[in-house]
Amino acid sequence: MSHELGKPGEFPYTRGIYPDMYRSRLWTMRQYAGFGSAEESNQRYRFLLSQGTTGLSVAFDLPTQMGMDSDHPLAAGEVGRTGVAISSVADMESLFAGIPLGEVSTSMTINATAAILLAFYVLVAKRQGADLRRLSGTVQNDILKEYIARGTYIYPPRGSMRIVTDMFGWAGREVPEWNTISISGYHIREAGSTAVQEVAFTFANAIAYIEAALDAGLAIDDFAPRLSFFFNAHSNFLEEIAKYRAARRLYAHLLRDRFGAKNPKSLLLRFHVQTAGSTLTAQQPDINVIRTTIEALAAVLGGPQSLHTNSRDEALSLPTEESARLALRTQQIIAFESGVTNTADPVGGSEYIEDLTDAIEHGAQQYLNRIADIGGTLQAIEAGYIQGEIQNAAFEYQKAVERGEQVLVGVNRFRMEEQRKIPTFRLDPTIERAQLTRLRDLRAGRDNKTVAECLGRLEQAARGPENLMPPILEAAAAYATLGEISDRLKSVFGEYREAA
Repeated sequence: MSHELGKPGEFPYTRGIYPDMYRSRLWTMRQYAGFGSAEESNQRYRFLLSQGTTGLSVAFDLPTQMGMDSDHPLAAGEVGRTGVAISSVADMESLFAGIPLGEVSTSMTINATAAILLAFYVLVAKRQGADLRRLSGTVQNDILKEYIARGTYIYPPRGSMRIVTDMFGWAGREVPEWNTISISGYHIREAGSTAVQEVAFTFANAIAYIEAALDAGLAIDDFAPRLSFFFNAHSNFLEEIAKYRAARRLYAHLLRDRFGAKNPKSLLLRFHVQTAGSTLTAQQPDINVIRTTIEALAAVLGGPQSLHTNSRDEALSLPTEESARLALRTQQIIAFESGVTNTADPVGGSEYIEDLTDAIEHGAQQYLNRIADIGGTLQAIEAGYIQGEIQNAAFEYQKAVERGEQVLVGVNRFRMEEQRKIPTFRLDPTIERAQLTRLRDLRAGRDNKTVAECLGRLEQAARGPENLMPPILEAAAAYATLGEISDRLKSVFGEYREAA
């Protein structure tokens, strides 16, 4: 395969989607954060903004991700643990109190309940007086990778795809600057995939979303410009740089040649990168700073539009303020001191990187051909093919670590008997009780007759062809909870159970 390069900002965008890349505008520096209550997370967001973060990134707790209110029996002990607990639009108002949503870009890592959380966010922005047509941010909303690699699904795939495409259609009209999906390779890589598999399976999911949107009557150039992606920055420095280049080129050809996109913006692979949580070790946690720095530099040389750097203590706990600041400073030093932003494509012309780029593109295309032969992404997921490929790759990697062929510093070589203790984050144990009290007061103080009527209209819409976003917004505005809205959709779509 010959090197297909072009110039930065020109098809097939191997060298970057903009002519100047970071010479004219740096990537958005996001720090993923969210824990405990909305008020406590709000304080962390204000701290990060004061330290130079240029975009917010929200982590939600497991009950919120799974469509459960904080007082659900299965939520006990999980409220606020892996992210912030959000059960209603009132919680969302507290989360963003004093933060002007018309001026800040917010990414929300949420999938099965993405439509509900977007509704909460839009209502808060509206109450703040923000111009919804200029509202900026992303919901992850990538449900297919949940069946493949992560597991926070609620409804079966086909009902979930209905919600996704309804969001595409509604947001295109109402919040046109909002990214309605962030198709995620990150979790595929964290589950143990190779770089080639990360690209291939991410684009297999993208193809499924595009086809579903086309089947729902949307035109490719109406929704493709708002598709965004989320990739991992792993530790193999040169391979990672090549991975992003290969992904941009493969995507540009896919949208133009397979789907016939005409709008140049439809061909641009816009993506966020997060450094690899799976490479961080509990042993010698200080050296995670070096791992994150190498991964972040690989990402920047690969050309993302936004970046999150993990903190050194994340193999032990949620990050402390000090660790989060150090992770942000890592990005700032790369941006302002390293000199890599002085040219649009610092690695252009490297024979090894171009060879790697070609090899990754070729390998990913072979996987896409295989998935097409199976009958498409949904069929490949239902058959367990994609999951099996990731599991095999993870197993081979683990064997290499155990044999010592793959060195993990501080784990299978260069170990220390005495480990230096670093301060770790401790979650306030009273947060869960306070959240349950707030939720009880909310239910007691709202107009429950109106809530019931709104939920009834939502169920009726789900049983027919109507777009689901307006009735979700109506219910959310009446203070219906996340769990109540999710349960009403579940009564129509059912609940997904993984095959044994």
